Amino acid sequence: MAQAAGRPTTFLLCLLVIIAWAVTGPIFGFSDTWQLIINTGTTIVTFLMVFLIQNTQNRDGAAIQAKLDELIRTRAAQNTFIGIENLTPDELSEIRNACEARAHAAMAADRAEAHANRRARQAADRATDV
Repeated sequence: MAQAAGRPTTFLLCLLVIIAWAVTGPIFGFSDTWQLIINTGTTIVTFLMVFLIQNTQNRDGAAIQAKLDELIRTRAAQNTFIGIENLTPDELSEIRNACEARAHAAMAADRAEAHANRRARQAADRATDV
């Protein structure tokens, strides 16, 4: 259903319905009933689409989570991250802060290593110039 709702042909069909409704306005004298038809129809479709979109997002989120869990499980990552989507916001915040701290430490180590490599190259260049 979600795939059908997202197709360009579905959009065009809905556009044709709106155009047909607008064209019939003068025929029905732009009456309250004429307006009620489009209002009721769009309200029902919107109401149903909210649940369809939420269902699609839930399935996509679960699929992405399963893929990430599998990547974590098969790599040298920490298996403790599997299932963290079920933690409380405070617990997730603690984990996020710890990850950020590790990332900053890794970036500092990378910068220090790059600096040391630069200095070693400079020293090697000076040694070959002599």
